[in-house]
Amino acid sequence: MTSPGSPSQTRELIIERLVGDSGEAAQVIGAGRGMAERALPVLQKALAGELGAPVSVDLQVVEVGRVPEARSRAGDAFALSVVSSPASADAMTLVMDAQAVAVMVSALFGGDPDQPVAPIERDLSQIEADVATTVFQEVATALNGSGKRSLDLRLPVPKAMSGNDARRRVLRDGAAVRIVYGLSTPSDSGTLTVMIPQRLLLSARSGEAATGEGGEATEFDWRARFSEEVMRSTVRLEATMPLARLTLGDLAAFEPGQVIEFEENAQINARLSARDKTLFVCEFGKLGQNYTVRISHPHDAGQDFIDGLLPG
Repeated sequence: MTSPGSPSQTRELIIERLVGDSGEAAQVIGAGRGMAERALPVLQKALAGELGAPVSVDLQVVEVGRVPEARSRAGDAFALSVVSSPASADAMTLVMDAQAVAVMVSALFGGDPDQPVAPIERDLSQIEADVATTVFQEVATALNGSGKRSLDLRLPVPKAMSGNDARRRVLRDGAAVRIVYGLSTPSDSGTLTVMIPQRLLLSARSGEAATGEGGEATEFDWRARFSEEVMRSTVRLEATMPLARLTLGDLAAFEPGQVIEFEENAQINARLSARDKTLFVCEFGKLGQNYTVRISHPHDAGQDFIDGLLPG
């Protein structure tokens, strides 16, 4: 595997491997939907010119997902192609289910659009794979964009795979946006799924506003990358209740079995912390057979420091 050529590319690769490099779901879906909707009329026109037959294209789904899920709803027979870019070996993964391939083949070879097409229940033939490649090329070109917003895909797309080659192709796991287009005639329809890694989508559409001087990522950039994965992380919470203030001499005189009294307000000054960092001031209580803590207010580290300076 070739190493990234710059520190920023190295940083992005490390982030992607550590956390899947996902952004906030709403932001990712918004960027993906904007891209898919802008590409829709271009794609419709390109397919009409390529096929010379009426095939409708509609946007069905834009959602977050993982790259390997591209094949999860395509059935046993499907066409697959993975397009690379300078930033990623799998910048775009395209999957067309067998029904969509049948619709496109029928349209290309002059089938009656008002008659149902015969379903494909076997591995795709060479001609069917070539038709899928042609459709993939038009989809990738329409979504690629231009200028600063371009995904910079390496086109033309690789020849579509099918059969065991497509089923066994290893797709690197990672957070992605899933775009599903419907390809249909009056009598039949199928789906074409596009998976784009979230890192590439957000970096291509973040614009200059999300980048600092020298191309450095800003606070907004980092927040978008880490937020979703970090919020799903689990941490251990600890609730502690303060004891009375004692001298070192008192501590040295402790003996096994000795009873230590709490301060009068200890129960309402419990501290809730995670990884040695105090988060909230709480009140201890009991609910049935279980002990509880009720959050009173966020912990104020500055006030806590001042209180520590005052004599006990």
